Amino acid sequence: MTGKLYGVGLGPGDPELVTVKAARLIGAADVIAYHAARHGRSIARSVAAPYLREGQIEELLVYPLTTETTDHPGGYQGAMDEFYADAAARLAAHLDAGRDVVVLAEGDPLFYGSYMHMHKRLAHRFPAEVVPGVTSVSGASAALGRPLVERDEVLTILPGTLDAETLAARLAGTDAAAVMKLGRTFAKVRNAFDRAGKLDDAWYVERASTGAQRIAPLADVDPTTVPYFSLALLPSPATPAEDCVLPGTGAPAAVGLPSVVGVPGPRGEVVVVGLGPAGRDWLTPEASAALAEADDLVGYTPYVAKVPVNPRQRRHSSDNRVEAERAEFALDLALSGRRVAVVSSGDPGVFAMASAVLEVATGERWRDVPVRVLPGLTAAQAVASRAGAPLGHDFCVLSLSDYLKPWEVIAGRLEAAARADLVLAIYNPASKTRTWQVERARDLLLEHRSPDTPVVIGRDVGGAQESIRVVRLADLDPTTIDMRCLLIIGSSQTKVHDGVVFTPRHYPTL
Repeated sequence: MTGKLYGVGLGPGDPELVTVKAARLIGAADVIAYHAARHGRSIARSVAAPYLREGQIEELLVYPLTTETTDHPGGYQGAMDEFYADAAARLAAHLDAGRDVVVLAEGDPLFYGSYMHMHKRLAHRFPAEVVPGVTSVSGASAALGRPLVERDEVLTILPGTLDAETLAARLAGTDAAAVMKLGRTFAKVRNAFDRAGKLDDAWYVERASTGAQRIAPLADVDPTTVPYFSLALLPSPATPAEDCVLPGTGAPAAVGLPSVVGVPGPRGEVVVVGLGPAGRDWLTPEASAALAEADDLVGYTPYVAKVPVNPRQRRHSSDNRVEAERAEFALDLALSGRRVAVVSSGDPGVFAMASAVLEVATGERWRDVPVRVLPGLTAAQAVASRAGAPLGHDFCVLSLSDYLKPWEVIAGRLEAAARADLVLAIYNPASKTRTWQVERARDLLLEHRSPDTPVVIGRDVGGAQESIRVVRLADLDPTTIDMRCLLIIGSSQTKVHDGVVFTPRHYPTL
């Protein structure tokens, strides 16, 4: 007997707007599937999080691209068709095995939703049911406090991806309208409203029903601030704006209000927490308390997995290359009154999330969100303690990753540290895609350091696969190094005695 496929609508973003039936099916399903861009963060999963249970299989369906170009032989559509076929095959394997599969969908599954692509490919092969959800259009209308249509009026739903001439013509010929898919299309959409003579009556609604909700007259919105999850709304002309009130504010929903009208919640905060290198034994009491108090945990997937599950909390995991997006997401949660813990391995201020959160928090939108940083034991300290005291004198901390800075800068800093005779603690030495940096760094250092310089290689310190090795700089084998390693390269004064590595506190008089 096969499993059953469910396309489940989650509504516009507020978890309390998930229907009773949707919540029941989410909790009962064997498999939960959801789409995400390449950063791996799924809004649908975050909305459904209160209804998930332990032990469910999760299928993350990552789009190969969103709006960018592709070298796929079939172009954009070919790449997407291939992705949908592959995703359908993954879900079909679960259904064939007798597992019920719930595909999460923001809003309504069949209203500009990705679920429809699964339904087309699987509903003829397996039992399938679509569970409707509150659409973003309904959520925006409720947030604005304006009727969509009355009596015999016509409501037109348009995608912002239409050409400007078509948009303007459709807007001119309708009573009320909602234009979806904004983001990069916003300037064109606003111009179409202007050409149709309806810009002064149009409204902008962003992330309706969530704590990050934003409402403004369409004419007043800065195009550079517009995300994809927003829409332009032309409400019913039968009810004048001055006769309506923005829910929760007591303010009239009339043009002439400030450019941004939010619906604030209680004051939240973001705490950036250092987890230490591994396990509860490496966690400070202060960090432990912050984790226990948090409503939401946000972070790179392996780091979130290190924190014991708390049924009261929501967990939001994502890929390791989306620091700015992760920070924005955490700050938006705090805007809604949530207490958010952003977790980092080691210390959050050392090649980690503290700087990313603080940089994003400088934006005007989050100026009132408190941000705290709680330190953690660093990987360099952990590796050094296992080897002895190689960091006993002046030392330098470097990352070999050229993802955020060019190799020329890294090489220059390596040479400067080598000339200064500093001990080096090297983070991010290698990865699956970065395989040459360790060899280049070793050869550069050998221009200034003795071949006998001790190198400590710490791997998975504090974890089940922990290992500490000490080798000569000349014998450092790049093929044995990966992202789970940290290297400590001694200075001219670093000693090895009976396997213990240390750098004396004194320095010889020159």
